[in-house]
Amino acid sequence: MSDKLKKLLSSASIIAKERESEKLIPTLADLARELLEVDRCSLFLYDKIKDTLYTMVAHGGVRIEVPATAGIVGAAFVSGEPLLIPDAYADPRFNKEVDKTTGYRTRNILAVPLIDSKGKVMGVFQAINKLSGAFGQEDMEMLELLATYASNSLEAGMLYERIKSAYKETVMRLSHAAEYKDPDTYNHIVRIGLISSLMAQKLGFEEEYCYNLQLAAPMHDIGKIGIPDAILLKKGKLEGEEWEIMKRHTIIGYEILKDSENELLQMAARISLEHHEKWDGTGYPYGKKGKDICIEARITAIADVFDALTSERPYKPAWSVEQAQDYMLNLSGKHFDPELLKLFFDNLEEVMIIKREYSD
Repeated sequence: MSDKLKKLLSSASIIAKERESEKLIPTLADLARELLEVDRCSLFLYDKIKDTLYTMVAHGGVRIEVPATAGIVGAAFVSGEPLLIPDAYADPRFNKEVDKTTGYRTRNILAVPLIDSKGKVMGVFQAINKLSGAFGQEDMEMLELLATYASNSLEAGMLYERIKSAYKETVMRLSHAAEYKDPDTYNHIVRIGLISSLMAQKLGFEEEYCYNLQLAAPMHDIGKIGIPDAILLKKGKLEGEEWEIMKRHTIIGYEILKDSENELLQMAARISLEHHEKWDGTGYPYGKKGKDICIEARITAIADVFDALTSERPYKPAWSVEQAQDYMLNLSGKHFDPELLKLFFDNLEEVMIIKREYSD
């Protein structure tokens, strides 16, 4: 077995597992450059709306976007056939303006279309400037094999991204349903998720955990959908039995979410149940204290209170950041986990970026 084939097979499992195109495409481009022994590899994808081909990766170069019919890459895209160009400047289809823009000198080109499962061309895999000699049949076959890997992986990745996006939108809309009758805005729950995720990042949690927290934290009040409007929308202070019923939104939310096998919803169930627990044990529904309260709920509580205090609502003006900070620091070790609260205010500048970008 040749060294190139061994390298290809060893990379296949890595390529197959990667779902995010932003990480997948550099891996494919690096692999193609190494196996073909070329100066540069670019993977062009088709933008249907603009009718253009654009590079996600161009080694040593800049992002390039060209009409879908332009140049050698456009010819491969339109024809759906691989092209081997021994002398780029002798081919009238070659777009010399690209070299003028980048300051690069293209000598020879190998371009192979990316074909999806429906037989449609979704892009072009292009290799430029063989380091030694000219492109041959073996190079063509190797890039065609890599193009097949790329097509399959990218198509799966795009499907994964669409499903992930739809799932995220569904979760956020359900989260907003709980807040719909309250004066809180949709952006309020978006900010809670992003701020909570930021704190998890600063604590060193893995990317998947941080992403799950970004979607789980906004579901903290989902149990409010089970609270009667007469109590949920009452103006003024809740009294006696009314307050006891309101507190049950934590348990209602937990009951809604608890039985899922999905890690994100399991996390959301914990947050829903415990986000009103307090560090000193005076919270509800069970009076948990300290680190007996799950860390996701402790994080969400800080993000929620700060954002609520510093946001304008029909019943109150927005507090200044300084007012909110003084108020919350006074509750350190009482309402809030003191270490997490310190972490939060140590990263206040990044929190405020989120506040500005997702303002009401």
